[in-house]
Amino acid sequence: MIKKPWVEPQWPAASNVHAISTIRQGGVSQSPWTSLNLGDHVNDDPRHVAENRRRLKHLAGLPHEPQWLTQVHGCAISDIAGSRPAQPCEADAAYSNRPGSVCAVLTADCLPVLFVDPNGSEVAAAHAGWRGLAGGVLEQTVGRFVTAPETLLAWLGPAIGPASFEVGADVREAFLEWSGDCEAAFAEHGEGHWLADIYQLARLRLRKAGVTAVYGGDYCTYSDAERFYSYRRDGETGRMATLIWFDA
Repeated sequence: MIKKPWVEPQWPAASNVHAISTIRQGGVSQSPWTSLNLGDHVNDDPRHVAENRRRLKHLAGLPHEPQWLTQVHGCAISDIAGSRPAQPCEADAAYSNRPGSVCAVLTADCLPVLFVDPNGSEVAAAHAGWRGLAGGVLEQTVGRFVTAPETLLAWLGPAIGPASFEVGADVREAFLEWSGDCEAAFAEHGEGHWLADIYQLARLRLRKAGVTAVYGGDYCTYSDAERFYSYRRDGETGRMATLIWFDA
């Protein structure tokens, strides 16, 4: 088992803030979920998922079990009220202003986005597939902060890259209806098909929401099969977790 099965944001967050995004290595799941699958909804052996989550908690030094969400590609935000995780709820982002509460989202091509205020007293994790991104999940998450948007930091975690994310005209139109600026994030790829840059789309949404300090956005889950799960590439596969929390 490798020592640190995750990547970490390179951003100027306060020293009491902890954030990681797991990779697929370092767990016990068998093919096709090899090996650190953290999703309990992808037909993997529940015992393997439980062991993978136990390993993550131990290796990352998580203060408590994360608030695992039932993600539905929507815009609902779950407020984590305390150190104990609540019952699973349908939401695509988690927000906390309590020390030790771990916000987490699961992905395998969709974009995980982490947020933190400059003092390290508010954090959030959002799951942004194209539907949630177009629907405003990032804006809804930003709106949950007491801190002004222009002071927030955001980090774009591992997602499908712009050379691999082929979409239809309906996806492009969904973003162009919101803003014509999104046209630059799409490259024509055959009749009725486009390559979409989900990172650029996220930056546009964040900028219009007032968040300008945006980091990350330089991975591709689809093309990096050694490190990342990709639903688009493999179909039946595992899920990575992107997590954030802060100390008192």
